[in-house]
Amino acid sequence: MRVTICAVGRLKSGPERDLSARYIDRFAKFGPSQGLDFNRVIELPESRASNANTRMRDESAAIEAALPGDSLLVVLDERGKAPGSEQFAEMLGNWRDAGRRDLAIAIGGADGHDEALRSKADAVLSFGRMTWPHQVVRILLAEQLYRAATILAGHPYHRS
Repeated sequence: MRVTICAVGRLKSGPERDLSARYIDRFAKFGPSQGLDFNRVIELPESRASNANTRMRDESAAIEAALPGDSLLVVLDERGKAPGSEQFAEMLGNWRDAGRRDLAIAIGGADGHDEALRSKADAVLSFGRMTWPHQVVRILLAEQLYRAATILAGHPYHRS
């Protein structure tokens, strides 16, 4: 299963970008042994609309347009379910085993995702009820993708 990260906003040079890249690189190297292939990160510009609803609608439309066709869509949103690492790994494994070719994980802009995009998602997940800067979410997601691959492999990186 090919995994694409679609994010509103760019990671500028610095420690956040370096740490995100480190975990993406680990996932890209380890994931294929578990049938999880890193595809790419798609960075989309933030909307310049004057109000939050229009920004969310614009950004959600850009996310939809950028996704690989027929992707399984996971939207990261603070209102979503907050699975543990093992549950997240199990979800990825189940989608992979069901023959899903593409998985896209969407990180919204500062205002979040439009309700229309959330309602189309196959899953709405959260890294907790707190609001996180998208730079931190990118790091958390990259690390959890790597961790999920190691859990599926029974690798000792993940210790309960």
